[in-house]
Amino acid sequence: MSVLLFSVRAICVFVWIILGLLSVVCIFPIAPLSVRAAMNHRWSQVLMWLCGVRVRILGEPVLDGAALWVANHVSWVDIFVLNSVRPMSFIAKSDIRRWPLIGWLVAGAGTVFIERGQRQAVRLVGEQMKTRFERGDVVGLFPEGTTSPGFDVMPFHSSLFDAALRAHVDIQPVALRFLHRGRRSDYVAFVGEQNLIQNLWCLLGTTQVVVEAEFLRVMDTGLCQEMGRSKVSSQAHRAIRDAVRSL
Repeated sequence: MSVLLFSVRAICVFVWIILGLLSVVCIFPIAPLSVRAAMNHRWSQVLMWLCGVRVRILGEPVLDGAALWVANHVSWVDIFVLNSVRPMSFIAKSDIRRWPLIGWLVAGAGTVFIERGQRQAVRLVGEQMKTRFERGDVVGLFPEGTTSPGFDVMPFHSSLFDAALRAHVDIQPVALRFLHRGRRSDYVAFVGEQNLIQNLWCLLGTTQVVVEAEFLRVMDTGLCQEMGRSKVSSQAHRAIRDAVRSL
């Protein structure tokens, strides 16, 4: 059954990704930002449906104006889970850009890639974040810098919080919890030595995968200015960690 399910879903996902790439190449260059954002939003919703992932939204996400969504990181699907709530730009490690198909797709959709190890990387990414905030976008950040099994939250890197503080935008922590067949699980977590194909086998060959996206209280903007990036990062980490470990 898992082989048949995987085969059907894999074909559908492949076709959907190809259609997404065609949209990026043919439509995005001439479409206004609002149309591109709506297409990204709807495309992500359909992708999660094709993958068999049910997204359960808890709390009150910021749906208007510029904001920074700060989330824990469990899988490559995190990007599309959040994008299915509201279209956004993401900060992602440059390795993702080299992934076949998905890497090309997220690059064309406006993902900001950070080259680790380069001295100017944080500054360059900060400038791109500023541009997106100025046009009223949400930027998604995974400050752990890598994925985890999803039962806890690793320490945050605080450097990219600076751009949000300078722009005086809302910072909203988001806790992602993965469930498989009704229980918390790391079955589809993208961790360790697992490659993308192996992870797709797990995800597309199973059923009843749910991702809970709990949007926590927006952090007080004025207080964030007083605290500075390190304390803001620590407070966001604590809020997300408490929510991730709550069930």
